[in-house]
Amino acid sequence: MPGFASVVDGRPGYLPYNIPAMPDQFQRITVEHAGHIARVTLNNPPLNIIDGQMADELIVALCDIERRPGILATVIAGSERAFSAGVDIASHEPRLFEPLLRKFHKVIRALVASRKLTVASVRRHCIGGGAELALMCDLTYAGDDAVFAFPEIKLASYPPVAMVALSAVVGQKRAAELVLTARSLTAKEGLDMGLVNGIAPDPETLVTETLARVQQFSPAALIIAKRALCACDAVHFDKGLTHSEQIYLEELMKTEDAKEGIKAFVEKRRPKWVGK
Repeated sequence: MPGFASVVDGRPGYLPYNIPAMPDQFQRITVEHAGHIARVTLNNPPLNIIDGQMADELIVALCDIERRPGILATVIAGSERAFSAGVDIASHEPRLFEPLLRKFHKVIRALVASRKLTVASVRRHCIGGGAELALMCDLTYAGDDAVFAFPEIKLASYPPVAMVALSAVVGQKRAAELVLTARSLTAKEGLDMGLVNGIAPDPETLVTETLARVQQFSPAALIIAKRALCACDAVHFDKGLTHSEQIYLEELMKTEDAKEGIKAFVEKRRPKWVGK
């Protein structure tokens, strides 16, 4: 992908440019390593809203994991209350939001470019940017009480990552329904649509079973198979996300309705649309 270059596991790999320095301690996430598995847990209670600091920390953590040759898979999880309720809406004022959007998209690009198997473990709320984060993982397992939604249209907005990637996962008609009507999905509906690989009362049981299975296989074969599986999609996704981001920032966020949608949300009132 453009803008990515480094060496991982002795072969050309992909790391976002302008990587922030590794902090002594993360504030918005926790990172644990156990054997061949890295675990990144979102930690911004109560709903794991993705702000600029969390995005920075996720970029650093994912790039550090990518550098480690012994790591086979990365698990991304939230709390029992929420995987993530999305990107910080209070920061959607254009002056503040553009840097946050670009940081979040670096996180997404790091996930797409990763040579590790990426697995989302989802409980309860998985909304907006949180749903996009889970969408871009290779595998997603959910608790049976999980709820997925892309509700940005309610704020006169749209989810840039989902606009590019969602239809490839659930189909064009279903993607249009989810984005244009803001309909939420139960875990079972997400499973039926292909948004989720499996559901259980505790998604960690499925994560553990899957990781135990893949650790029996050749790490080299898994890396190469993943690269072959995603090669074409990754190139188109990067171009598509750049285009989606451009339309979002240069057209959508300059409309009066977009500004009103964010203002109404912050002020906890119904928006008054003017259609321009």
